[in-house]
Amino acid sequence: MAASPSNDAYFSVEGLKAYYGDSYIVQDVSFSVNEGEIVALLGRNGAGKTSTLRAIARAANPELRSGNIWLQGESIHDKQDFEAALAGIQLVPEDRRIIPGLTVEENLDIACIAGSSGWSYERIYELFPRLKERRKQEGTTLSGGEQQMLAIGRALARDIKLLLLDEPYEGLAPVVRHDIEKALIEVKNTGITTILVEQNAVAALKLSDSALILDTGEIVFSGTAAEVLDNDQLRHDYLAI
Repeated sequence: MAASPSNDAYFSVEGLKAYYGDSYIVQDVSFSVNEGEIVALLGRNGAGKTSTLRAIARAANPELRSGNIWLQGESIHDKQDFEAALAGIQLVPEDRRIIPGLTVEENLDIACIAGSSGWSYERIYELFPRLKERRKQEGTTLSGGEQQMLAIGRALARDIKLLLLDEPYEGLAPVVRHDIEKALIEVKNTGITTILVEQNAVAALKLSDSALILDTGEIVFSGTAAEVLDNDQLRHDYLAI
């Protein structure tokens, strides 16, 4: 369960403060995550969810002004984005960033340029059979759901320890969302840790072990996903559901 941060935890952040210019967007965020856990990071629009993921992945924006990030005892807060990726943190952004002009398989090839020890193509295709069927098709011509599968598959092709997912269900039909959910459960069963940002809070909570709720850049709740599902007042106050 998400809890107080500790350098001994599988993954933890402590006192995270991130800014866009002079405006803070993530303010003193601290939490820990167990290995193999799925954590739902929830909140209203503008609460700082995406910015928290980007700060963890060491993206250039927002700017991390202070705070510590640890993955299996290795400091991440002093790394650049490509170094965080090499350490095992893989961010799947909301826009998926499929590379134009490249096929499905070539998009996966790009993930392995640095000599990845991640999942094999065969294993990714077992998780997402549609990608195998379309492996010679240009990635940007796939449906939205297939592009999401490719974006997740590309993350898994790298040496992955922590998967950060930003709005993976955005724009997806329920049947495709169900396929993504099944895949994420399989990923969890391999021991990979996942932090999931999702506007469909109920769907995210049903998939997750624990939950964090952000409000104006600060954590206002940390506990089990079941606690949020069972607390009408909490969902009303912070999630509008």
